[in-house]
Amino acid sequence: MMDFAAARRMMVDGQVRTSDVNDPRIIAAMLEVPRERFVPQPKAALAYADLDIPVSEAKSPALVRRLLKPMVLAKLVQAADIGKGERVLDVGCASGYSSAVLARLAGSVIALEEHSELAQAAAENLKALEAANVTVVSGPLIAGWPATAPYDVVLLNGATEIAPKALLAQLKPGGRLLGIFGRAPGGKAMLYRAIGTDVSGRPIFDAAAPLLPGFVAPPAFVF
Repeated sequence: MMDFAAARRMMVDGQVRTSDVNDPRIIAAMLEVPRERFVPQPKAALAYADLDIPVSEAKSPALVRRLLKPMVLAKLVQAADIGKGERVLDVGCASGYSSAVLARLAGSVIALEEHSELAQAAAENLKALEAANVTVVSGPLIAGWPATAPYDVVLLNGATEIAPKALLAQLKPGGRLLGIFGRAPGGKAMLYRAIGTDVSGRPIFDAAAPLLPGFVAPPAFVF
């Protein structure tokens, strides 16, 4: 039987710490949260691999939902600089792993998922881990969750090819949005910050991630 606790330590030591993630709160959270719980049982052995792990089935590989690589998630979360009392919108929470990590850093988390089976799995997983400060909601990812806006942090659990205007509009003044911009194998992790009525952004590291549903650029018209 696989020693998941040992695999978790190896993930943190070999993938997270070596990528300049040194926030002790993030290290502790990723050592505590059992990532194997958030992947389909047949794929449990891959839970701590340096992969975007599939957590759903789809006819097209492009539509399969995945958990972000541990390193990419950890670096995005560290760049978000989440305070203990802050409110976070986790967009595309899938089966809930990212929300479980965020729950240990933030005051409250809204875990948004549009895939009904994944949303149900996320709710069950988070309840089992007693993540009482996380609320799972279901709706189109591209729309965010305006009912409980504004947020201190919005995290995209995947990549986008378009400017997520609805999500940026749900930030508090000084709020941050983080995600991967661009289609794999290219892409940049970006940090956007709301400054008054404006938003400024800057790249923070190179990264690739699966595109989230609703965040794909429409085909360009070619003469």
